[in-house]
Amino acid sequence: MKKPLLAPSILSADFTDLASSFKKMEDGGAGWIHVDIMDGSFVPNISFGQPVVGALRSLTKLPFDVHLMINNPERHIESFAKAGADFLTFHWENVIHSHRLIEQIHALGKKAGVSIVPSTPVSALEALLPYTDLVLVMSVNPGFGGQQLIPLCLDKISALVRIREEKGYSYLVSVDGGVNGNNVEHVAQTGVDVIVSGSAFFDGTLQWEKHIK
Repeated sequence: MKKPLLAPSILSADFTDLASSFKKMEDGGAGWIHVDIMDGSFVPNISFGQPVVGALRSLTKLPFDVHLMINNPERHIESFAKAGADFLTFHWENVIHSHRLIEQIHALGKKAGVSIVPSTPVSALEALLPYTDLVLVMSVNPGFGGQQLIPLCLDKISALVRIREEKGYSYLVSVDGGVNGNNVEHVAQTGVDVIVSGSAFFDGTLQWEKHIK
């Protein structure tokens, strides 16, 4: 089994001691940092914006996947790119001209990701898969931490891995939502490349080196 990358979600970190939180992520096996941007419109909650991302950028050299759970992400990609994003991941559900947005992200010198919520089928991404660098499969409904993984979403990961092999595409597949120490080995068996973990990583119920060999 291929060992995926761990991407802890900064949203679950201790914001009163971010330096220690970043050390915990790096010491805990992180390969990426997942940065959730929420606007209170596309998803119910509000997180933070570009100035915070810029401040966080100085705390680690690990790549940032900035997950834009916001309406009109095309208005903000340049500022998030300048703030320090390495991947800019938007949602298929709220972008009409997704191919154009991928091109705009690439023009900024960044990697482009596209995410789908649990109710969106993989088939919706067919026209984008040759161009995107990352597909983020939400295995919970976005906007809240600590939810239980929706098992049927794992079938999407397997389908995306299969399509990539059949078509010779090069995108990475990431999963976000409800991954913990009880299910992470099963999730990894789908062939996923990146596993996002928030509350389970920071509360210690997911210990990367223990659960993923």
